[in-house]
Amino acid sequence: MTIGFSFRAARSTCLLCVAGLLTLVPAAAAARAGRPDPGPPAGAAAQQAPLYRSGTQVRPHPGAPRVPDVSALSWVVADAGTGDVLAANDAHRELPPASTLKTLFALTVLPALPGGLHHEVAPEDLSGIGPGSSLVGVVEGETYRVSDLWNGVFLNSGNDAVHVLAALTGGWSATAARMQAEARALGARDTHVRSPDGYDAPGQVSSAYDLAVFGRAGLLRPDFARYCAKVDAMFPGRDGSSYGIMNTNRLLTGADGVEPYPGLIGVKNGYTSNAGNTLIAAARRDGRTLVVTVMNPQEGGGHAVYEEARALLDWGFEADGEVDPVGSLIPEGARPRQGPQAVPAEDGPGWPETGAILAVAGLGAGVTALALRIKFVRDDGS
Repeated sequence: MTIGFSFRAARSTCLLCVAGLLTLVPAAAAARAGRPDPGPPAGAAAQQAPLYRSGTQVRPHPGAPRVPDVSALSWVVADAGTGDVLAANDAHRELPPASTLKTLFALTVLPALPGGLHHEVAPEDLSGIGPGSSLVGVVEGETYRVSDLWNGVFLNSGNDAVHVLAALTGGWSATAARMQAEARALGARDTHVRSPDGYDAPGQVSSAYDLAVFGRAGLLRPDFARYCAKVDAMFPGRDGSSYGIMNTNRLLTGADGVEPYPGLIGVKNGYTSNAGNTLIAAARRDGRTLVVTVMNPQEGGGHAVYEEARALLDWGFEADGEVDPVGSLIPEGARPRQGPQAVPAEDGPGWPETGAILAVAGLGAGVTALALRIKFVRDDGS
């Protein structure tokens, strides 16, 4: 339907529409998420079985390169194109994910919010941010584009930006419930969402396998892929000013003495005192893309997560055609999944003058994608 009204009214009404639509989802999602998780699916293909075993799993051909010795509690190397898991160690071990959980947050929320939407931050948007959280500098009373907030999430791992985006799409608990439903829809059975920003919370866990699933799914979305590959961006400050922010993924930027990895295209790093260092890394070489997850290295200090990911990526590219898969990131019987596309409005001045599509999609299993076409009439009469 097409509706004409003022820009300010349109903005507020749209947010109410989004919040209202999204509140339809959490009850069903929470009901699913609240049930105890079963173990590995009884009908899982035989090739999936190794991923549920402890220790390193690999099926090398004669003469294949040796899997590197890394100290992480859990890791996975997978082909992002085919979904084949090339090697893994304790792939389904449930561990705190830290800010790598923001990849699931993005998969859940990106489809619901056009990048050109402007929002004035209210006090309640920033309530409940955990002590010691990483912040990008969102300020109460200032107005931000959604695309700026996503830069804050992906580059600066800003929990303040996550809180605002969650407030725009139904609230904190509703977002957690939808994230839980999204994880299950992707075949990620080890993930239990308690805090959408990845902040340590009792019972919040994921696994190297699930994080690889999220990383691969994100790379299928052009908006997600664009955000996670950014090295730097400008972020709005007070009274029309702005300041630079840089991606905290040192394997991408080469900061703090970490050598950047050739062909790296993202995805997300994380750290908390409980989770240790965690990382989802993806790189492309000769038309092939690998996704690697590394959770909580036990040796080598704060940069070990990057060096262990580097070693696993090197091995994965070298082992091309030299190993048989030990499992798959694609659920049994499912086709490779491409998520819905968000409105590509990041580089524009805001909402398009003649109209915008608000795509409310990917809200969990059993929810039909909705779209509202809204014609905006600016306050100045244009």
